[in-house]
Amino acid sequence: MSSNKKLFIQTLGCQMNDTDSQHIQAELEKHKGYVTTQNIEDADLIIINTCSVRERPVQKLFSEIGQFNKKKKEGAKIGVCGCTASHLGQDIIKRAPYVDFVVGARNISKIKDVVDVKGAVEVSIDNDESTYEFSTAKTNKYRASVNISVGCDKKCTYCIVPSTRGEEISIPPEMIVEQVRKSVEQGAVEVMLLGQNVNSYGRRFSDKREKYTFTKLLQDVSKIDGLERIRFTSPHPLHMDDEFIEEFAKNPKISKCIHMPLQSGSTSVLKAMKRGYSKEWFLNRASKMRELVPNLRITTDIIVAFPGETQEDFLDTLDVVEQVKFDQIFNFKYSPRPGTEALNLKDKELPDEIGSQRLIDLIELHKRYLEESMPKLIGETLNILVESLKPNGEVCGYTDNYLQVFAKGSDELLGKFVNVKITDVTRTSLKGEVVN
Repeated sequence: MSSNKKLFIQTLGCQMNDTDSQHIQAELEKHKGYVTTQNIEDADLIIINTCSVRERPVQKLFSEIGQFNKKKKEGAKIGVCGCTASHLGQDIIKRAPYVDFVVGARNISKIKDVVDVKGAVEVSIDNDESTYEFSTAKTNKYRASVNISVGCDKKCTYCIVPSTRGEEISIPPEMIVEQVRKSVEQGAVEVMLLGQNVNSYGRRFSDKREKYTFTKLLQDVSKIDGLERIRFTSPHPLHMDDEFIEEFAKNPKISKCIHMPLQSGSTSVLKAMKRGYSKEWFLNRASKMRELVPNLRITTDIIVAFPGETQEDFLDTLDVVEQVKFDQIFNFKYSPRPGTEALNLKDKELPDEIGSQRLIDLIELHKRYLEESMPKLIGETLNILVESLKPNGEVCGYTDNYLQVFAKGSDELLGKFVNVKITDVTRTSLKGEVVN
């Protein structure tokens, strides 16, 4: 019988964090009788699931904890989970003594055991959760997110993730397929497969089984009846071999939108970042994908002002942006992170104003491209999966290549694929009318 204890979760950071929060919620519901609330003042337990990829989320964490401590009702507990928890561990409780427990990104399965232990700190990055069967939370009925691996083997010099999530271990394919199948039985028509580098999947399992490729996983997942769309993030450009690209192009269930993190268009900066590929390799992979998939949308991540980046290096980045014509760019100005190799390049760090200007130049270039390309979709009829109802009487959904579309409609369209004729555009979304 439920004790009606209430849980409030604040999630910062990436999609993997979103899925981890779903696991936390489901585990605490199943094992401890918690139900979620959106009202922090009602909560018996407040959890912040953190990110430490960039500096700001870490700063944000301590300000949020302070705010939550002021707002919480008497006797309510506060827990900190995620990457910053892995990174800072015990220091979180030292800096904020009213925090009751700390659970790292690699230790989510322990949440039910530590929630009642004052001062518990579980942050081992060697913990193996790859075969742990998490309870599942019902969130978006039509879309499910499934982790396919834990950790990361890459050693990108700017990135803190390997030191917060540990070595990469793949989750057994039969567990992934079963989880997707269960989600489809509960109404999901789309799945998002998540990993730090999805296309290095299958290189290492905890039971030492034979290697297994991401391409094979895509094939196995796509056999599930009732599953209409498969998305995934993030692939690593280095591992985008021809076999993967060809499967991506020909498999009708795979969404024709791909996230290809560039980080920099300069081969020398990519080398300093330890990304493992060159400007030419990236352009070759993007070109092959565009050739095989005419309606492909490519999104990317770019860091400007990495230590030692010259104006010529930056122009290389702009050149790749012009050639590939990314449909969405997540832009960042380099920020040094503790425990990363790039800290050794402190003497090469660029003045803040140069980084800021390069960020502006990049954003402006991409903005001009979107202002040119998006209006071309007016008059087109696109098929969308309707996922949500807006207060203004509009529904919202996404095309196969992940364009966001709004249209007048009611809740009877939720979870259905409908055709929408586009009548208006912004730089990031489309508006239209539902047509038969």
